[in-house]
Amino acid sequence: MQRQNELKSWLHSVYPDATFELSFAAADADFRRYFRATFSDGHTVICMDAPPDKMSVAPYLKVQKLFDMVNVPQVLAVDEADGFMALSDLGNTTFLTAMQFDTREEVHKTLLLEAIDELVVLQTASRPGQLPPYDHEVMLREINLFPEWFAAKELGSPFNEAQNALWRQTADTLLPPLLAQPQVYVHRDFIVRNLMLTNGRPGVLDFQDALYGPVSYDLVSLLRDAFIEWEEEFVLDLVIRYWEKARAAGLPVPDAFDEFYRNFEWMGVQRHLKVAGIFARLYHRDGKDKYRPEIPRFLNYLRRTSRRYHELAPLYALLLSLVGDEERETGFTF
Repeated sequence: MQRQNELKSWLHSVYPDATFELSFAAADADFRRYFRATFSDGHTVICMDAPPDKMSVAPYLKVQKLFDMVNVPQVLAVDEADGFMALSDLGNTTFLTAMQFDTREEVHKTLLLEAIDELVVLQTASRPGQLPPYDHEVMLREINLFPEWFAAKELGSPFNEAQNALWRQTADTLLPPLLAQPQVYVHRDFIVRNLMLTNGRPGVLDFQDALYGPVSYDLVSLLRDAFIEWEEEFVLDLVIRYWEKARAAGLPVPDAFDEFYRNFEWMGVQRHLKVAGIFARLYHRDGKDKYRPEIPRFLNYLRRTSRRYHELAPLYALLLSLVGDEERETGFTF
């Protein structure tokens, strides 16, 4: 409550002649919280509260400027020292909310194609040297969340010697092809919960962890999501649509679709291992349980992909030893 009062005081200093009501809008998986200030004339502003002892708003400010070719919130005022920010309001309807409200496949496809168009715009503007690299160290650190938090904490089953061997084989096989993919701006969480339904172009949120990395990463984030799942044929069609749009825009995707789809699937393995570990960590370390029911969805993604490629047989064997082959129900599916 103290932070909220401090935020109110700061906002009064930014808008000294205005009256407003502050209401909770959203919270992230990290320490940030968002509030909506509704002014007496009806207009609204989103206020970010990022406790400075926990995090810095500097990455957000840097990427916000870099991603100005897409519809990101505009920074209206900022106090970096105290971790407060006033942002333009992109509304309160995420793509996920819209998809849960209207479950028709054609509606979902329309929204996802809009998201893909924005992704192509973002990637086309990519320039090297602007963002930290999505390199081997980062990717390895991310996938190691799987043994550390999913296996050891969620399952209570740290890897034994045989499982460690399978894990080393998996990392040694998986990461080099991912690092060899052409590089672009990577949002890193380009998911339907971070896209806003607005008049005109979709709003893009939660971009502060962006890196420069594999061209297939954000598409995997979008189409192999944590909170909603589509049939494989539906996803395949949208991957083809992206690939066609990317080629037309001059993006560095392979000329052969089969090669791109393999890149997409293997990139997904890296992300799914990471997210399963993160969701377990959010529960066991941070006491946040809303993400935990979605872990089985990522296990399902991992089993399906590791079954398809003989090079990923060590990962499939590892998954069998940990969770078996039976696909499990997840929190919310269509």
